[in-house]
This record gives sequence, structure tokens and C-alpha cells, in this order.
Amino acid sequence: MMDRLSGPPRLMIVSDLDFTMVDHEDPENLSLLRFNSLWEAYYRQFSLLVYSTGRSPTIYKQLRKEKPLLTPDITIMSVGTEIAYGESMVPDSDWEQCLNLNWDKDIVTQETAKFPQLIPQSDTEQRPHKVSFFLEKPNSSEVIKALSECLEKRKLDVKIIYSNGTALDVLPKGAGKGQALAYLLRKFKANGRIPLNSLVCGDSGNDAELFTIPEVYGVMVSNAQEELLQWHAENAKNNPNIIHSSERCASGIIQAIGKFSLGPNVSPRDIKDFGKCRVNVFSPGYEVVNFYLFYERWRRAEVEKSDQIFQNLKSSFYPLGTFVHPCGTEQPMKKCTDMMERLYGDKQGKQYQIWLDRVSTSQIGSDSWLVKFDKWESTGEERYCCLTTVLLTTKQAEESFTWMHIHQTWLDGLEAKDRSVCLCSTMSNNANSEDEVHHLLKGAWSLSPCFGSLKGAWSLSPWIKLKLPLKRLQPCGSSNRIAWFLGDLEGSKVSDLVVKVRLGARRHKNRISGAGRGEL
Repeated sequence: MMDRLSGPPRLMIVSDLDFTMVDHEDPENLSLLRFNSLWEAYYRQFSLLVYSTGRSPTIYKQLRKEKPLLTPDITIMSVGTEIAYGESMVPDSDWEQCLNLNWDKDIVTQETAKFPQLIPQSDTEQRPHKVSFFLEKPNSSEVIKALSECLEKRKLDVKIIYSNGTALDVLPKGAGKGQALAYLLRKFKANGRIPLNSLVCGDSGNDAELFTIPEVYGVMVSNAQEELLQWHAENAKNNPNIIHSSERCASGIIQAIGKFSLGPNVSPRDIKDFGKCRVNVFSPGYEVVNFYLFYERWRRAEVEKSDQIFQNLKSSFYPLGTFVHPCGTEQPMKKCTDMMERLYGDKQGKQYQIWLDRVSTSQIGSDSWLVKFDKWESTGEERYCCLTTVLLTTKQAEESFTWMHIHQTWLDGLEAKDRSVCLCSTMSNNANSEDEVHHLLKGAWSLSPCFGSLKGAWSLSPWIKLKLPLKRLQPCGSSNRIAWFLGDLEGSKVSDLVVKVRLGARRHKNRISGAGRGEL
């Protein structure tokens, strides 16, 4: 995790998730997407992102499927009782050993069972070092006091945390979000990698410990709950490094970055006109974030459709470069930019969004960079993602980049359901020339080669007719049935059609004819 950094992190953000990083009252996730583009454009390469959540690993992973959350460097879960590193979430076994001291989950379970006011949370939320309940607020003070006395009599060192007016967690004394962060800072210091600046962010009672760590900045988002505000008034009201933001959730985090001068705090999503607003930034990471934000707005018709804007865009792409599609087909860069021009407004009025994750850059020459990232797209509830690698070079005598090559690969389980996206993620849905359809067909043949020599007229009546001589294909196995994704040629549109061909049957020996919509 720290190996990717050449030195100490410039900034470490430690943020709660629910109603801090994630605003569950923002159905379009606008504040979260603002933070995402800011982080990937300016901070990912040299900083650390840490999530500190009360969620167990199970429901944390579920949240990541529902919301456009970035991949953190470190995840603190289950109210500070579990620490995991990287995308693969490698657990910190040393931290688990620390929490075993004077902890007995069985005794905790026995004592809490004596309180009928405590309603156990789901099995997923009962963890090795956390026992969790629901508790109504009117009963909370009496129950917490009595439970503390019971556990003390049993010689256990525990911590009881009540948050959101509903949730009660019993943890080892040495656990909690603040203790987990202090543990991480000790590890960083031992390795000479203590962050230059740290910002902690929260909204509820179980986040209060984060603000007790010395030498960190802190932001309570504007929607912070009364329990956290009361703690602040009683314990930290004179601390100038802790603020109560005037903006909700992730927007409040961005506000705090600016308030404490921790780095850039203008998200690329806040820039409405890239042509008029000149940002003094020349970095490959900013370049790719900026382009895909423009691409989203182009398809949503949120930018002006003008020849000048698109000519400026096309000048950024090397016309002889190549674009390798997620499904494996390849197209000249020039053709893709031409097709992109036709996509203007095709997502207008739809909840179409793009965000990049895990942006990493490597300079491979004096004027060239490789940029890798996960490119996410969503339309409504459908989400798909491809690993993307871009080769950029600098233009002579000006601070700008040329896109030389783009290669995309679907991530497992995150392929687009609409196979027209597979054929070309920037392919026009208005392909109406024989050349374009011919190119699609050739791409489809190259994906699924089989055996035999097929020539003749392709009859797709009543939609379109064209004659395409097909070259001899290579054997690919014993199956005599194969499928290609070509596109529904209804009218003049190319979308999604599965073409099934049975070879060897006498009636299909020399001619392939329409067998109904969706099959040939």
C-alpha cells in the first residue's frame, strides 16, 4: 500500500462513510462524485484515502456496489475493530492481536442478554471484537450505565459506543475509530512515512474519537448529529483545527481541504466551461479525469455542441493511434472520435455518470506517460467498469497532451449488459453506412473465429441488405454453433443482436438468411 508512494503521504483523509462521505439523501451522488474527481485528479498519486466506518466488511462491500465510492488505501471497519489494506482488503493481524487483551466476547454476550432493551443487530454485524445492538434513545442512558457496571464486575475492559440515536456497540477498551487511527500513525512513524497532513471527517458519535488524535485537522460535516456536536462543545470547542462545515457530506470535506489549505479544493466537476476556465495544472491524472468528465457532459448535452469545441478535442488525439475496445476489437483513434461526435446528447435526461478510480501514472520517457485507471459508467442502476490504460505524450512547445493509445478490458463481473457498448464504448448508435456496418461485422468475426468457408449475401431484411464476402475462418473447436455480437440493424441503428450460425446443415451450406428477428 505504501510502496506506491515515493515518500510520506502529502495528505491522508480519514473519513466515515454513511452521511459523511456518502450522502444517502443525494440520489445522484453529486457531492461524492465531486470528491472523486478532486481526489483522482490531484491527490491519488501522492496521498492516502482511508475509510473509517461502523459497517462490517459484509455491508461495507454492499455499499460499494450501491454507491460510486473510490477504492481506499486502508479500510477501518466495525467501529475500529478491523483494519484492512488495499483493494484486496488484506487484514491487519497485529491489530487483531492487540484487541484480544482482556476481551471475552462470550461474557459480553451473556451480560447483554440480561437487558431486553438491547435488540441484537444482524449476524453480519456481530464481529470477533464487536457486539452490536439497537437501543431506543429514551432508554439509552440507564441501559449504558447499568451495562457498564455489569461488565466491570466481570473484570472486562470494554468500551460502549452509542451513535445515531439507535446503535450500541460493545468493543474492547483499546478499540474504536480513534484507537485504530492512532495505531496506523504509529506504524507510519516507525517506517518514516508519517503523513504531512491528516484530515479526519465524521458526522456521529462513533466518529468523536477521530477528533481526539493530536495534530490532525478535523471536519464535522454540516449534517452532523447532535451527539457529535455536543461532544465537540464539551471537549474541543477551542480547537481551531476542528471545524463544523457549512456543506453536507463529501462537499463538507472539500470545504475543509480549502479551509485548512491542505491542497487544491476546486473539483474538476465544479468547472462548468473548460475552455474559459484555465487551471494551472499539467498532469496526466488531471488530463484523464478532465476528458472523461467532458465525455459525460457531451453525451448528456450539458456542453455546447460546436465545431470549435470538437476540433479542439480531436486535436488531442493522435489520428493514427488505436483504441482497443473492452471486448478486444480495435479501431483507429480517428474513427472513434468521429463516432463520438455523433453521440452528442444520446444520454440527455438520463442519470448517466462516469467516474475514474485508482488513477496511477508512470513516466516512461522524457515526454510520455502511461496512465492506468478503472473507468466506471452508470446509467440508472446499471453499472459497468473497465480497466483502462492510456499512453500520453506531450505536445511540443505547449503544456498539453496527445492521446496515442487507449486499451480497455472489462473487469470480471462488471461487463456492460448492452453489447453495443462492448463493440465500442464510443461507437455511435447511428451507424448507417455499409462501411461502418462492415467494420462491425469484421470485428465480430475476429472475436469468435470458427471453421468453414462462408460467402454470399447477408440478407437482414426487413432492416438492411448488404453483400459482404467473408474470408476463410480458422477452427476453434468441436462446437458447430457459435455466436457473434453484431448489433440490431433496425432502421439505421446499431445496438445489440446475437447472431447464431449453424454450420454444416445442408440448408445453410452456401447462404445465410434471416431466421427471425435476432437470428440469422
